[in-house]
This record gives sequence, structure tokens and C-alpha cells, in this order.
Amino acid sequence: MIAAAEQLGQRVGLARACAVLQVPRSTLYRGRSGSGKLPAPPAPRPTPPRAFSAAQQEEIRRQLDSPRFQDQAPRQVWARLLEEGVYLCSVRSMYRVLAACDQVRERRHQRRHPAYTKPELLATRPNELWSWDVTQLRGPAAGIWFYLYVLLDVFSRFVVGWLIAARQTQELATELLRTTCQRYGVGPQQLTVHADRGAIQQAQSVSALFVTLGVSESHGRPRVSNDNPYSEAQFKTTKYHASYPERFGSLPDARAWARPFFDWYNHEHYHTGLGLLTPAMVHFGRAPQVQAQRQQVLDAAYASHPERFVRRPPRVLPLPEQVWINRPALETPTDTSVIPQDELSQTC
Repeated sequence: MIAAAEQLGQRVGLARACAVLQVPRSTLYRGRSGSGKLPAPPAPRPTPPRAFSAAQQEEIRRQLDSPRFQDQAPRQVWARLLEEGVYLCSVRSMYRVLAACDQVRERRHQRRHPAYTKPELLATRPNELWSWDVTQLRGPAAGIWFYLYVLLDVFSRFVVGWLIAARQTQELATELLRTTCQRYGVGPQQLTVHADRGAIQQAQSVSALFVTLGVSESHGRPRVSNDNPYSEAQFKTTKYHASYPERFGSLPDARAWARPFFDWYNHEHYHTGLGLLTPAMVHFGRAPQVQAQRQQVLDAAYASHPERFVRRPPRVLPLPEQVWINRPALETPTDTSVIPQDELSQTC
């Protein structure tokens, strides 16, 4: 089997070959210096002479599960039995017996957090996937904050809606989402809106609005900022801009700053993730014309001085056709369907 894995690994890779033949790679590495056969399985571990018999373990478990002890910790049971002149085993042995029956767990009534699924969202055109979040802006003094709500189109990075307020409320968020969807003519089952798990992001009024508009709602996992990367990146661009002040003097001051900034971001900022196009060019479908014009300029430059382009003629940066939030990872195949059967039969 080791020889078969070695031979198959030369064609499809060692990891895939071991996965198909169900041979641990560590076993293969150990067998390279030997005869090529699998090592003999280890001898069964002998039972210690002082181990509890099955009947003794059942008696210990019966005592721990009895009505008077079922809600008590093993230490409490051990101490109570000693006062009654009974010694079953040590406290640690009680835990071992309970663990063998899968009875060791938190006894208090606590909330059990569910296993959150990683969101995997795809955008192939504007107004198909939006992302939104709220960030804080420093006010005129310590402890005074203003709140910036930003609604971003993931495919084009175009800021479709924003507002600045003195507080975070679900009413403001609902109004922003409603007016933005109306402004861009979002139809039922057209749009997915993604956000983190903040209080207003999960508000009932926001969820009810999405149901009314026919918009799908998506949330990231708790305490995982990477599940909302485009909003986080936009906030970084905002706060690292040269015009961003140390503090805002008032709410009108913050709004007066934000208007020209978002106009610059949408219409003048050449985005690296968009092939150095502006979000407005991509969002409103002007990207092909701009790229064609840029390519004409590059072609003329190449025709004038081809010796300056050593490897190939210059090409404009491509615009991504797909934008993902958490692109699914390519899984390593674990069955033989990924390998031609003739190759598999030759190796085995």
C-alpha cells in the first residue's frame, strides 16, 4: 500500500494520494526506509490489575446517578459517602467513570452558543450584495461621539448611502436602508444585505423592513471582523484620508466634511480592488469604455517605444468578475472519483 501511495503521489500529489488510499502520511514516511509494508499494529494495552471491574464501575455510576447525588459534584458525593462510612473510589476515578459515559459537563443552566455558519456571499454585478456598518467619530471633547452609518455596494465599492447622527438607533438604520433601496429601485429577491451582529444590525425593525422589501439578510459570525471586510476597509480609507480631522467640532461640522469626502470616494478615488477604476465607473457601467480608452493609450505607447516593454505589450488591469465574502475553499478530494480509474488500478 505504501508503494502504491508513492507511485500515485507522483501523479496527483502525496497528500491526495494518501487521502484516496487512506494511508497516513506519517506511516508513509516511516515506511520509506523499510520494506514498504505497513507497520504491525501496536499490541493491545494490558488491563492494570488495580483497574475497576465492569460491576464496580456500574456501582460507582449508579451511586453518582442516584436521586440524592445526581445534582452534586463528585467531590460532594465523595465527602458525603465518607461521612456515611462508605468509600467507593477517589474523586478522580469518579470523574473517569462519568467521562466514560459522557456525563461530565457544565451542570449549571447556561446559554449554549450555536455553531455559527461562515457566510459565503457572491456578487457579480452592482446592487446584488450590499454591506453596512456603523463606526464612531470623535466629537469635540472626550466621551462625545458621533456615529457614521455607511451602506456599501460590495461589487463596485460604491457608497450607496450614508448618514451621521448623534446616536445609534434602529429607527435611523431602518430609514437609511429604506430610502437607499427606494433610490436605487431595488426589487424583491434582488439584493442581499450583509452586516455584523451589532444590536441595530439585528434589530427586529430592520429584519421586518427586509421582509417587506424582499431583501435577503445576512450576518457575520460573532467576534469575527473578517466576515464584513469591505465595510471595515472602507472605514479605514475614511479615517486615513488626509482631510480626516482629529475631532469634529459638532454634528453639522461632521456632515459638512462627509459630503465632499464621499463624493471624492465614489467619483475620484481610483480603487486598487477595481483595477484602478473609481466606484462610480463600475457601479454605473462605465468601466468597459474607460478600460477601452486606457488600452488605446497603452497601445499607442507600445507602438511608439516597444523596446520599453520587455516581456509583453501593456494591458489594462482587469476588473474582477466576481467578488466574494469568504470565498469557499477548494476541498481536498477524499474519494477516488477525482483520479482516473486506470491510474488507480495501476498503482494498487
